Amino acid sequence: MSFMKEFREFAVKGNVVDLAVGVIIGAAFGKIVDSLVTDIIMPIVGLVFGKLDFSSLYIVLGTIPAGVPNTLADLKKAGVGVLAYGNFITVAVNFVILAFIIFIMVKQINKLRKKNEEAPAPAAPPEDVVLLREIRDSLKRA
Repeated sequence: MSFMKEFREFAVKGNVVDLAVGVIIGAAFGKIVDSLVTDIIMPIVGLVFGKLDFSSLYIVLGTIPAGVPNTLADLKKAGVGVLAYGNFITVAVNFVILAFIIFIMVKQINKLRKKNEEAPAPAAPPEDVVLLREIRDSLKRA
C-alpha cells in the first residue's frame, strides 16, 4: 500500500473528520465565550467589585533608563526586565469566571437532555410468562 493511499484512508476516517469538526467548532465557541467574559461579564464584575484589571501591576527587575516613562508598555518596549504578574492574575480571574460559565452551561444542557430522554420501555416478559397468562385468561373465560 502506498504512503499516499494509506494517508488518504487515515485522513478521511470518520474519527479524524469528527475531530477536525470538533476542533473548529470548539475554537469558534471559545471566541464566543471569551468575548462573553471579556466584553460583558468582566465590565459588570468590575462595576460591582471595583477595578479588576490587574494587568498594570508589575515589578521592574532592572534599572529604568533615563527618559523612559514608568509604564509597563514603555518599559517592555525599552527592553527593561519586568515581572508582569498582574496580567497573570487577570488571566487567572478570567479563567475562573469562564470555567464557572461553562460549568453552568453544561449543567443546563445535561438537565435538558434528561428531560428529553424518554423512560426506557419495559422489557417484554419472557415467552413462558406470556403463555401462562394466556392459559390463565382462557381458563377464566371457560
